[in-house]
Amino acid sequence: MPSIDIRRPHGLSEADALTVINKVADRMREKFDVKSRWQDGALMFERPGINGKIAVGGDEIHVSAQLGMLFSPLKTMIEQEIRRKLDEHFA
Repeated sequence: MPSIDIRRPHGLSEADALTVINKVADRMREKFDVKSRWQDGALMFERPGINGKIAVGGDEIHVSAQLGMLFSPLKTMIEQEIRRKLDEHFA
């Protein structure tokens, strides 16, 4: 199963970073019908064909995901979109 593993430094306080991730999660729910929940300091997310987590550290955001067969051909495009969103919110 293809995987995505992206780490991005950020200069926000951890509370502000969590606020941004919550807004991103709301958008993922609205746009892609992604289910999410907080567990052990990370936002766990899933929908058919993809599951992963967004971990927020003091100075880093870590996005990891496993892609099912349906999303495997789209891995590069999905990674590019994640990087674009991270740049938008944490650059």
